[in-house]
Amino acid sequence: MTKIHILEGDFSISLSLKLAPGIKAGFPSPADDYIQDTLDFNKDLIRHPEATFYGKVDGDSMIEAGISDGDIAVIDRSLEPQDGDIVVGYINEEFTIKFLDLKHKKDGYIELKPANPKYKPIRIYENDDFNVWGVVVWTIKNWKK
Repeated sequence: MTKIHILEGDFSISLSLKLAPGIKAGFPSPADDYIQDTLDFNKDLIRHPEATFYGKVDGDSMIEAGISDGDIAVIDRSLEPQDGDIVVGYINEEFTIKFLDLKHKKDGYIELKPANPKYKPIRIYENDDFNVWGVVVWTIKNWKK
């Protein structure tokens, strides 16, 4: 099972980076060298700083969703989880990251589904000690390990 370790973010610091909008996978244009814009993670990516946390992913159960061991998940606790969202769940005193499947709610259970065929879904019943801790809104990936 993939676990996630929760880290609190400091959103009072402003981070600005040069941004090259419209990054293409083909040949770059020489005019692209002159693009001047900025990206402020706090302003552009984080909608609810008071309810946003980071989580470091530990495991490979979400690999086919593009979430790998060591990635950072940006988790918004203020969002209402929807069917199909990638969520951080708290079950059996551990955090896990999975797809939320609400299709069987009328049958008395929901599922947390991995994105790796090596793992089975986790079935959650009403009397289980479980809650959706937050909704994953972004992931940060390290491509150079």
